[in-house]
Amino acid sequence: MPAKTIDEVIFQLDEIINFECAQNSCMAYFPILYRKVTVRIKEGILKNEFENNQRMEKLDVIFANRYIEAYQNSIDKKPFTKSWKNAFDAAKTGKMLIMQHLLLGINAHINLDLGIAVAETVGKDGELMDFENDFNKINEILASMIASVEAKIISVSPLFGLLDKVGKGREDKLVSFSINIARDGAWLFANEYHFSPKKLECLKKRDTAIGFLAEKIITQKSFLLKYLVKTIYFFEKKNVAKIVSVLQL
Repeated sequence: MPAKTIDEVIFQLDEIINFECAQNSCMAYFPILYRKVTVRIKEGILKNEFENNQRMEKLDVIFANRYIEAYQNSIDKKPFTKSWKNAFDAAKTGKMLIMQHLLLGINAHINLDLGIAVAETVGKDGELMDFENDFNKINEILASMIASVEAKIISVSPLFGLLDKVGKGREDKLVSFSINIARDGAWLFANEYHFSPKKLECLKKRDTAIGFLAEKIITQKSFLLKYLVKTIYFFEKKNVAKIVSVLQL
C-alpha cells in the first residue's frame, strides 16, 4: 500500500532495508540514505524550516511512493521505469561499488522522480515557482546526507578515497555525477512535466534519458577507472549487514 504520511514512509523504508539486508542484497544501501533524508525532512517540517511545511510533507510522501512502488513492482515483476530497473538490476548483480549503488538510486529518484513528484504536489492549476525555494532545500539536505554517508564508506571500503583522487577531472559519470547538476535538471524537468499536455510521453522520454545515464554510472569509459573500480571493489567489505550497520550511524 502507498504510504500516506512521512512516518509510514519511514516504516516502509525500514521494511525494505531489513528485508534486503536479510538477503545480503546491495538493494539495502539506497533506502538507508533515503531514510536519512526522510527523517531530516520530517525534523525540518516539525521545526517549520520550509516555506510551506504541509506542502513539504505532501511532496515527501508522493516522492517516496515513486521509489516504493518501483521497488514493489520489481518484486511483483510488474512494469516500472527503466531508470529504476537499471538501478535494481545493477544492485542484484552485487558487483558494484557501494557508491555506485547510491548514485544509481539518486539518479533515478532525483533526475526522474523528483520533477514528477513536485508537479503532482503542486497540481495542474498550482504555481510551480512558489515551490523553488523549498525544492532547493530538499536538495541541500540530500547533498549533506550524501557527504555524511561518503565519510562512512571509507570504513567499509578502504580504497574508496582513490576514486576521487584518480578520477578527478575525468568525464566518467561515476566520478563526475553532481547533485547540483541533478538538482537543476530536476527543476527544469519539473517545469517541463508540469506544463506538458502529454505527460506520459514526457515521462517516457525523460526515463529513457535517465536510464541511459544509469548505464554510464555502471560502465566506465576509462581503462584506468575500470581497473581502479575493480580494485576498490575487491577490497570493499561484502557483508551487507555490516555495511548497513555502518551506513545507518
